[in-house]
Amino acid sequence: MQIGAGMNNPLGVILAGGLATRMGGGDKGLLQLGGQSLLTHVIDRLSPQVSGLALNANGAPERFADLDLPILPDTIEGFAGPLAGVLAGLDWAATLGADSIVTAAADTPFFPRDLVARLVDTARGQTHPLVLATTPRTGEEALKSGGGKRVNRHPTFGLWPVALRDDLRAALNDGLRKVVLWTDRHDGREALFPADPFDPFFNVNTPDDLARAQKLLEQA
Repeated sequence: MQIGAGMNNPLGVILAGGLATRMGGGDKGLLQLGGQSLLTHVIDRLSPQVSGLALNANGAPERFADLDLPILPDTIEGFAGPLAGVLAGLDWAATLGADSIVTAAADTPFFPRDLVARLVDTARGQTHPLVLATTPRTGEEALKSGGGKRVNRHPTFGLWPVALRDDLRAALNDGLRKVVLWTDRHDGREALFPADPFDPFFNVNTPDDLARAQKLLEQA
């Protein structure tokens, strides 16, 4: 079924299944930013854009009990990366009869408030909606690219079709881990978002990133 103007809002899945090794382990999404957790910032941005919301996270689900969200653990063993979280979200969406999901990372508090609208618009005409968010490379990044890829792909932010979940499961079981290898295989598209005054997909990987996020929050 192709995407049309009457398509319902996708379901939303927040990806929090990583190991957070650069932050010393633990749940990055529970780090505090401006008196709220990173996860709360992400929920506040994503929930108005989707028809329902769940959290992909591994380990004891009780630590997220206050969020009152369905907790979706990976079904592929060994921390297989964001695609495993996408698959968990697609399987959940299938039980609800949904056609698609939009994913967002739990450590990215400033992503666009029109994320879903732009992804869905870019997917128009696709048999299976499959779109990744991108931003233009600017300044030093553009110089380092040497004239190659002119955008940064943000593979944890995308629109994903429930219809391809079994294909994704097979690819993961075969060892595939890189998001763009799978999306390119299925003619995935890219939605371009502005990166001015900063990249809205900036994510918190290190203590320095958290300090920068606090400054950005104060300037907002």
